[in-house]
Amino acid sequence: MINRVVLVGRLTRDPELRKTQSGTSVCSFTMAVGRRVSTQGQPDADFINCVAFGRTAEFAEKYLKQGTKMVVSGRIQTGSYTNRDGVKVYTTEVVIEEQDFAESKAAAAQNSNMGVPQPSAPQPSAAASDGFMNIPDGLEEELPFS
Repeated sequence: MINRVVLVGRLTRDPELRKTQSGTSVCSFTMAVGRRVSTQGQPDADFINCVAFGRTAEFAEKYLKQGTKMVVSGRIQTGSYTNRDGVKVYTTEVVIEEQDFAESKAAAAQNSNMGVPQPSAPQPSAAASDGFMNIPDGLEEELPFS
């Protein structure tokens, strides 16, 4: 059996870093993940609680912030605890094993400013608007991995 999940979404809040009693870093955040199928023509999203440990947690706390679009993979973990009122609370979260940015810094800045263009450094003429370098025609045949 495999317990593996991959999510693409945006952080709904800044990650929170804390330490366990043994000194391990733990970071938690929530991601808004859109659904393919919407109800009544309205876009829907699920809000997924995520937790990262160790270096992954420290990276999240240092580089991620509310609104950052991320691709994360990990495993679903369930648990439970009894709250102060004596009620048993059940939890479900994704334990992050890998995380990557899903957009460039320029796109993130533009999205965080609600479409207000930001001045940017001049781009090299070989770079496309998506941040990747254009490969000249015919070059693919010379690449060893094509």
